[in-house]
Amino acid sequence: MNIQNTIETKVKEGFLKLYNIEIPSVEFQATRKEFDGDITVVVFPLLRYKKGNPAAIGEDLGNFLKENVSEITNYNVVKGFLNLVIDDAVYSTFFNSIYADNYFGFVTPKAYDKAMMVEYSSPNTNKPLHLGHVRNNLLGYSVAEIIKAAGKKVYKTQIINDRGIHICKSMLAWQKFGHGETPTSTGLKGDKLVGNYYVKFDQEYKKEISALIAEGQTEEEAKKEAPLFVEAQQMLLKWEAGDKEVVALWKEMNAWVYAGFDVTYKNMGVNFDNLYYESNTYLLGKDVVAQGLEKGVFYKKEDGSVWCDLTEDGLDEKIVLRSDGTAVYMTQDIGTAIQRVKDYADVGGMVYTVGNEQDYHFQVLFLILKKLGFDWSQQLHHLSYGMVDLPSGKMKSREGTVVDADELMDEMTTTAKEISEELGKLDGYSEEEKNELYKTIGLGALKYFILKVDPKKRILFDPKSSVDFQGNTGPFIQYTYARIQSIIRKADFDYSKSVTIALHEKEKELLKQLELYPETIQQAAANYSPAVIANYTYDLVKEFNSFYQNVSILGEADLDKKIFRVQLAKKVADTIKTAFLLLGITVPERM
Repeated sequence: MNIQNTIETKVKEGFLKLYNIEIPSVEFQATRKEFDGDITVVVFPLLRYKKGNPAAIGEDLGNFLKENVSEITNYNVVKGFLNLVIDDAVYSTFFNSIYADNYFGFVTPKAYDKAMMVEYSSPNTNKPLHLGHVRNNLLGYSVAEIIKAAGKKVYKTQIINDRGIHICKSMLAWQKFGHGETPTSTGLKGDKLVGNYYVKFDQEYKKEISALIAEGQTEEEAKKEAPLFVEAQQMLLKWEAGDKEVVALWKEMNAWVYAGFDVTYKNMGVNFDNLYYESNTYLLGKDVVAQGLEKGVFYKKEDGSVWCDLTEDGLDEKIVLRSDGTAVYMTQDIGTAIQRVKDYADVGGMVYTVGNEQDYHFQVLFLILKKLGFDWSQQLHHLSYGMVDLPSGKMKSREGTVVDADELMDEMTTTAKEISEELGKLDGYSEEEKNELYKTIGLGALKYFILKVDPKKRILFDPKSSVDFQGNTGPFIQYTYARIQSIIRKADFDYSKSVTIALHEKEKELLKQLELYPETIQQAAANYSPAVIANYTYDLVKEFNSFYQNVSILGEADLDKKIFRVQLAKKVADTIKTAFLLLGITVPERM
């Protein structure tokens, strides 16, 4: 429905005719519910072009629009707000145009448009995924789906941190204390088994530090000279040298972890189009540094180390190559970004889903890539997000106090089960159906709670309050969807034909909310924010429930009205379903 575009054109035309002044744009907002109208022109911004009484200017424009826009049936002015009443036929035409559109709001990617690559998850292979990874995965996956819906081709990727001293710590602890146990022999997921040995390393390492301090060493000396730490460093050197035994153990234990990750990702409902491994990328970027030196982007210090001076850009100097010629993380990230564009020639930008503690790192990375002359560097975005806290406090992986992702998802399912049983609405369900529903509700609650918050904000996550069937929660929205499915199942008449009726105020409000959906998807994509979709869906559900409480649907005597209301309810349900799919949430047909 392009009525807003029509009105904007006519407001500009009217301003020119009335005052001989050209204006660049017009500001709109939804008409406040206490006033008559459907769309409001905000007059105040126009005062910069035409001095005067805003109410008088509103009256002038209102008269002009009513005379020149057939779809406007009336208007009223409240101070600096021009409220316009739109003909019902506009909304009916709009609804008829979207009713059968299964992809309403979605834009088909254009073949010539560049693709976006969205990176998320990127775990270490020395521990299972935890609550922080949950927010990361849910954000990255959802943003990828939203960008896709907004009309771009998307590749989902991650870089797996499968090398380094932390990986060797788990490997060494398993060698020393594992007695050959495996995921098969213990019944543990591989990522959990390996994570246990990361914790074990830390426990034994602390004992050695305490013993060395007792012998007279300083804490700093003890940390460096503890036998376990020294052995882990030696193991890393052996891995880098290609030692067969170390590499074989590394491959075996990583395989355990990958199998465990796959289970978690499947349960979480996220996926990837391709994977990068740090063991393959950690040497990338060194050639780029040499090229950057020739271009003057980098400079070499006396000790042989290579740096990038970003002080003129408000940042500091950044090392990109150590004096011994080894790369740093920045070098690797520069090389990996370039490699991705080589691997996928249609990639024109990237989104990195990484916590806000890395804000500065990405400022530097994007600036260096820009200085190196890559045009796609203008389309790089750091999807920076805040930490997730629990009522119990912070998490620490090496101490084993993290909130395990699998256990959290299980807890959400259990909580959904307890609350659903208390409400007692599952008569006639088989046990299998009940368990599937508990999982749908539990995961929906978790995902919605996390995604409804602006990514930049820190979250205090309370599992119990997230599984609430009232308020701004996933289960509340899922329940509304299921309620509509119940209405549709009970509709024992043919509601497929197109009808024209005089719209009830509540029907009109619901149509206005539906009208916002395409724009909402574009806004969410532009801001890399699933929260925009989540809160739109909540507003849509609130509007539907107001409609449901004020207007009879199946009890309506007039058949055309009854047909239209079932159609309208169905379209709302379809929109809830597609919006929730953008958040990675499924909706149950019954609840």
